[in-house]
Amino acid sequence: MKTFPKPLSSKEEAYYIALLKGQPSEAAEAKEVLIQRNMRLIAHIIKKYQNTGEDMEDLISIGTIGLIKAIDSFDVSKGQLATYACRCIDNELLMMLRAKKKSAREVSLYEPIGTDKEGNEINLLDVLEQPWPDVVEQMDLRERLSKMFEVFERILTQRE
Repeated sequence: MKTFPKPLSSKEEAYYIALLKGQPSEAAEAKEVLIQRNMRLIAHIIKKYQNTGEDMEDLISIGTIGLIKAIDSFDVSKGQLATYACRCIDNELLMMLRAKKKSAREVSLYEPIGTDKEGNEINLLDVLEQPWPDVVEQMDLRERLSKMFEVFERILTQRE
């Protein structure tokens, strides 16, 4: 993995944050610089999420989304960008993990659950019981029901 650029000094950071409020072309360039130079912050934060089973590149991507949101909504009067960005990055990572946790309980009928004696994959759909209707029983039931209704009509009055 390549190394990330060194973070900005406080003067440089203040300069680029001020540019965010300026012309759109300057603001886009300043935003890009702030994102690139704060990538180490993301790498530092995702260390605590290493054992979640998620790919590090995915965590960096989600952390970057959090950083972008932090830069877009940062207010200079609230403190330092890094402090604010830490919370935004952390929140974005937690939202992703919560969403994955909810979907982890979902099961696909086509997801492999094992193999049979011959080595073929078995999925959940293969082992679910599918009651095939017995045609002979259905015909017998229809015949009995029709006879029963005929008997009812002969024996019972209209009111009964």
